[in-house]
Amino acid sequence: MTIQTVTHLNFRGDARAALELYQSVFGGHLAITTYADAGMPADAPGAGAVLFGLVSADNGFRVMGYDVPGRTEGMLVGGGTTRRENHTTLTEQAVFVSVASDTLEELQGYWDDLAVQGVVVEALAASAWSAGFGMLTDRFGVTWSFSVVPS
Repeated sequence: MTIQTVTHLNFRGDARAALELYQSVFGGHLAITTYADAGMPADAPGAGAVLFGLVSADNGFRVMGYDVPGRTEGMLVGGGTTRRENHTTLTEQAVFVSVASDTLEELQGYWDDLAVQGVVVEALAASAWSAGFGMLTDRFGVTWSFSVVPS
C-alpha cells in the first residue's frame, strides 16, 4: 500500500487565485469544485467560493486548498508572519509548504515565480546543510521552504 501526504491550505476567499498561481508555477492539472457545484444555491453568499481545489502535477507537486465558509477577510486562515532576526527564522505560522529538488536550478524557477509580490524570508542560496535553501511568503500568505536534496 502507498500513501501520500498533501498540504491542504485554508483560505479566506483567495483559494481559486492561489491555486491558479500554483498551477502556473508548478504545472499540472487544476481541479476546482465550488460550493454551488455541490448544491449550495447559486445566489447564496459564498456559492462561488472553492469547496475543493487540487493542483496535481506529473513532477510530484500536489497541493489542495479551499475557502473556509463565511471567511472573506484576510489571507490564509491560521496564517501569521515569518521573518528572519539574528540569523534565525521566527514564525507565527503552524506549517510551511516544503519543496525539494535535486538541483538549485530547478528550484530557482519555482522560487522566482512564487516570489512575485511575495516576501523573501531567506534568500535561496547554499547553506550549511544544503546546496540550496530558502524561504519566502507568497502573495497569499503561504510560506514556502525550498531545499536542494540530492537523490
